[in-house]
Amino acid sequence: MISDLETTYGVASNVARLRRVLVRTPATTGDFAGAGWREPDPQLLLRQHAAFCELLAGLGCDVVTAPAVEGLVDACYMYDSAFTIGDGAIVLRSAKPARQDEWAPAAEALEAAGVPIVGRLEGDATADGGDLLFLDARTLVAGRGYRTNAAAHRQIDALLASRGVALERVDLTHDLGPAHVLHTMSFISPVADDLAVVFEPLMPVPLVELLAERGIRTVPVDRDEYLTMACNVLPVRPGVVVVVDGNPKARRAMEAAGVEVHAYDGSEISLKGDGGPTCLTRPIWRRD
Repeated sequence: MISDLETTYGVASNVARLRRVLVRTPATTGDFAGAGWREPDPQLLLRQHAAFCELLAGLGCDVVTAPAVEGLVDACYMYDSAFTIGDGAIVLRSAKPARQDEWAPAAEALEAAGVPIVGRLEGDATADGGDLLFLDARTLVAGRGYRTNAAAHRQIDALLASRGVALERVDLTHDLGPAHVLHTMSFISPVADDLAVVFEPLMPVPLVELLAERGIRTVPVDRDEYLTMACNVLPVRPGVVVVVDGNPKARRAMEAAGVEVHAYDGSEISLKGDGGPTCLTRPIWRRD
């Protein structure tokens, strides 16, 4: 049981036990095509999101649900609009036009959940949470691509330096270009302190070398399953993960590496909007 005096926020790991997590009910109205979605079935979208939340709760997570923001169809992908660190959250700003109004409801939902806002991107800085991940409590990997720019790196670095966290910058590839999302976490998902699921063809060489230096083993996924988000893996504790259903080769490879895998049906909530289980969550408290 959590005491009234115990802090219930703070993240310094991508794999420590997920104690509290913020999600948002999907919008059922808005310009799905303009945001890059394939048109979803609205009722199935809601049912799948509810089932996803039930799965997380059944795995021991305290699921905090923010209301839908009708018209902002990407807002259900909570990982991108803010990033939680040890003492609160940094509110981000997306470069994607359809997502540029998400920062305010994200900040409101975090504050309603008791998470203080410790920083906000300013000026021309843009970043998505999908480009940020902890390798350990003192190392944050930050991708530089079409969604996250150098100005955001500088501002996030300044916030983290005073907290003893080093920023490791990696440059992303052009891949399919600025109209298509490519995040750092599109091709790497840590699943334990010493294990990550990766799509090797998109891995920046410095990141490959960094994993090797840290002794982090990798589970590679095939191109066909990369396209259906096999690399988007949400740890609920080290070696226990949630994935979108339908990638059997990646699942067998993770299980062979000792990972316990739980899958959900994401035909509407994930595959049609290109947002897997990590994207659907904003972890607000991770602690083993």
